[in-house]
Amino acid sequence: MAALSPPQTTSPPIRVDMIADFACPWCYLGWRGLAAARIARPDIALELLWRPYQLDPSLPEEGVDRRAYLEAKFPDRSRLSAVHEALLASGEELGIPFNFDAITRAPNTSAAHRLMRWAKGLGLADLVGEALYAAYFVAGRDIGAPEVLAEIGGAAGMDPLMILDLLSRGADQDAIARDHKIAVQGGVTGVPFFVFDEKFAAIGAQPTAKLVRIIDHAVAERANRHSSFQVPTNFTN
Repeated sequence: MAALSPPQTTSPPIRVDMIADFACPWCYLGWRGLAAARIARPDIALELLWRPYQLDPSLPEEGVDRRAYLEAKFPDRSRLSAVHEALLASGEELGIPFNFDAITRAPNTSAAHRLMRWAKGLGLADLVGEALYAAYFVAGRDIGAPEVLAEIGGAAGMDPLMILDLLSRGADQDAIARDHKIAVQGGVTGVPFFVFDEKFAAIGAQPTAKLVRIIDHAVAERANRHSSFQVPTNFTN
């Protein structure tokens, strides 16, 4: 999956804030949809900023058994089956071979978001983001486990020993909690949540065609900087 690196252009890039969680299948769809929209508009530079959100920050650090977790969340098994079927169909359209049966843990995603935070500083955010989603939703790996995160980071070009050391020391744990709180206080109640050019919001895993239209609209409206929507600007960096 290609990163959203800006093409050669004289225009300032369109900023895209993507608030998402790595244990959210709709967020994986949203990320792939955005990447497809980027391919559809190769002449428009996008600056993607990954923003953390946790669907369930109350989970223990080691996570919980996913089957038991879903049974409590979806007591009606037919409803869960319908959700999975819809996700499988949407995933097929975007090249995501969801493998829900392979997933055994429901992770606390704080550590995964911390890995992303460090990857951003090295210019590896898109590569690590795709790897985290694929590890969880395709390979069924526990993305709350430090050794798994170190392997993912290492494959992207990060230092695995540094990752293990930072995770063991709880580095940036408070920063992720703060950013999650900022998103909630800013009105984010579901993810993925996209904000284009600090003006136009899109909620949920939108079709690629709609994301393309929003990008086009953001470009067309560049001259008018007045906006009634303000994306939170006090995320930690």
